[in-house]
Amino acid sequence: MSDLKNIFQYHNSSKHGHYSFAPGPGYLDWDSQPDPFRKYKGADVIDLKKISQAERPFFSEALKGSSFDPSQMNFDSLSQLFYDSLAISAWKSYQGAKWALRVNPSSGNLHPTESYLISGPIRGVTSSSIISHYSPLSHSLEIRANLPEEIWNKMVEGLPDDTVFIGLSSIYWREAWKYGLRAFRYCHHDLGHVLAAINFSCACLGWRAKLVSYLSTKDLKCILGLAQTNENEIEIPDCLLAIIPNQDLSNINIDEPIIADDFLKLTWHGTPNILSSDHVEWTGINKVSESCEKPFTENPINLDLSLADLPNLLDNDTFPLQKAIHQRRSAVSMDRQTRIDRSIFYQFLIKTTPELNPIPFQSFSYESQVHLGLFVHRVNDLPAGLYFLIRNKNHLADIRKKFKKEFLWVKPEACPEKLGLFLLEEGGYQSISKSVSCGQDIAGDGCFSLGMISAFEKPLKQYGSWFYPRLFWECGAIGQVLYLQAEVSGIRSTGIGCFFDDSVHDIFGINDMSYQTLYHFTVGGPVEDKRLTTLPPY
Repeated sequence: MSDLKNIFQYHNSSKHGHYSFAPGPGYLDWDSQPDPFRKYKGADVIDLKKISQAERPFFSEALKGSSFDPSQMNFDSLSQLFYDSLAISAWKSYQGAKWALRVNPSSGNLHPTESYLISGPIRGVTSSSIISHYSPLSHSLEIRANLPEEIWNKMVEGLPDDTVFIGLSSIYWREAWKYGLRAFRYCHHDLGHVLAAINFSCACLGWRAKLVSYLSTKDLKCILGLAQTNENEIEIPDCLLAIIPNQDLSNINIDEPIIADDFLKLTWHGTPNILSSDHVEWTGINKVSESCEKPFTENPINLDLSLADLPNLLDNDTFPLQKAIHQRRSAVSMDRQTRIDRSIFYQFLIKTTPELNPIPFQSFSYESQVHLGLFVHRVNDLPAGLYFLIRNKNHLADIRKKFKKEFLWVKPEACPEKLGLFLLEEGGYQSISKSVSCGQDIAGDGCFSLGMISAFEKPLKQYGSWFYPRLFWECGAIGQVLYLQAEVSGIRSTGIGCFFDDSVHDIFGINDMSYQTLYHFTVGGPVEDKRLTTLPPY
């Protein structure tokens, strides 16, 4: 069977339906719950600084990216990069149990994503080039390898001084322990949240992040030292990000090939901890993971967007970005009462549209594939009903042809002209949105909820099976934008991974694999669980 057929088979077999859920463990074996923190025993450690939150930049000015000078790369700024993207944000406790929350959200708070720093000498951090693992538990770097100067110089040839790289990987077992076959999807949602979190952290510093798109999965295994892993807890390399201490990426070339073979002779330090005492093998995840291995690809598309050329549709808020980053929480339930103004609703959608707000989407080297099917419940001066946000106008004609013929496709009142939002059908969708979200009240009890509906068959055939996870990355990045905008707007949001895929498709009239819903979200007034105690992160 071809890799592409494996992708389609996995995607369909991991769908939830009204009469049968995707294969899962059936119960939670708490004795084998994976450790959410990877540690490298025996590796030298560099402790990073816990950074105090600053009043500036505000959320909107960081997104606009033109009101302050980039920070210098040093101990403080590198500490802040990780503290504002991958660190612990708080501890929660209840009846003797205690668990960590992180800046980057994760399905079930299970955190399958690991991160690695590749850097040259940095003042106050290291006098030589190193590869290190970031530990959120201690907010520190565990040095995995020393990098010869000639290899580092080749990596940064043509790039600005002080560029560093962050590699990201996934440990599927962490999610599969709870979610079974569907866990592969959730791991890549989480990866997208991390990509966006790193982008927002960079925005605080006046920096930018860009995917090094051409590398193969095998290349990344060499570069991140992940060739030898525990076979039950295999850690799959996903991507490499160039962190560039500059606002403007338009004249920067990050496509000079990094030679992965240079890393084969490195001496790697530290032994990774075993995460679970026992394991269950999900062969479907292993199979789809192998089918998604990326080959080396030539000439990635360059989609850099100039901030100066964008229509100014972002509100000038005065909400500190770091405050939004660290107070972000997932709502557990909604109050069924809170309403938001139409203008705030439009801000949510503007922030998720790459052509109106590039951050965090400028990291990707391909055009957007994901659109938003919206269930609007409680938005002032906007009729309740079914709406659709086109995030890539090149898809509009095809979507209108694929969707139900009776849809209105009307621009709502006072909607900015450049925002691709359309009313499809007026009416109450609270019950329907709950029903298709596995019966979860939270989907109908907020201000609005949505399904992220992606072009599916065409991009997979165009790029190849390796592109499948990247569709989920884009969804996760959208989700992170929704999380932060909710904090800025004084409400809350949460991702919904449990939904009845094909029932959602029926709502819109999708009857083939041309478009698929990949991730759901809900936004509204939260009901706080006062039984929980909140403790400081460190």
